[in-house]
Amino acid sequence: MERNIIAKNTTFVGEITSDGDFRIDGVLEGTLKTSGRVIVGAEGFVKGTVESANADIEGRFSGQLSASATLTIKATSNISGDVTVGKLSVEPGATFNATCTMKGALKELNKANEGEKRSEKTA
Repeated sequence: MERNIIAKNTTFVGEITSDGDFRIDGVLEGTLKTSGRVIVGAEGFVKGTVESANADIEGRFSGQLSASATLTIKATSNISGDVTVGKLSVEPGATFNATCTMKGALKELNKANEGEKRSEKTA
């Protein structure tokens, strides 16, 4: 896959759609949709909406973040807003002030409960 970079001291305002990975070391205000990975560097800032498969946040994020696979929050990060993830990894020291929803966890929990009910029906 290709890697796109918004470099330090760069501000991008608008909407981006791509299949490639993104690294943001500058400022993004708007919407980013990609089927790849989004990395927000330690000095990066995103204000808006991000939809991706995976995301690694080291800098600041404010808005709506959706990572269908894994969201990794580094110790230097500061996140606020609404977050939807498949899996979540948070390092100690991170600031995470967000509403978080995990997709897929409910299905796994329901499957586990169904298995327990079946095993209880032994006579």
